[in-house]
Amino acid sequence: MSINEIIQSGAKVTLAVSLTDLQTWHKDVIRQTKEELEQTIKESQAETYLSPKATAEKLEVDPSTLHRWKVKGYLIPVEVGGKRRYRMSDINRILEGGKRA
Repeated sequence: MSINEIIQSGAKVTLAVSLTDLQTWHKDVIRQTKEELEQTIKESQAETYLSPKATAEKLEVDPSTLHRWKVKGYLIPVEVGGKRRYRMSDINRILEGGKRA
């Protein structure tokens, strides 16, 4: 049984662990944490684009509001493949209560 398995089991035990085993466990924890953090960063940096309909639904506004926001410069769509789309990062900024950068 590994140190991680013992920890996850929640068992109340007293262990005698070799320094080598402790160092190995420590490196595994650091590696796993680093991989999880890198994946989170990668996912947050991947830009996705929503249609006007999906954007209006996500923001819970009428599609006409998207047009007014475009005129005011609050939420500007981009052309992707000849179609109007909205950046998910811009939508998230609005959902988080931020202002346009």
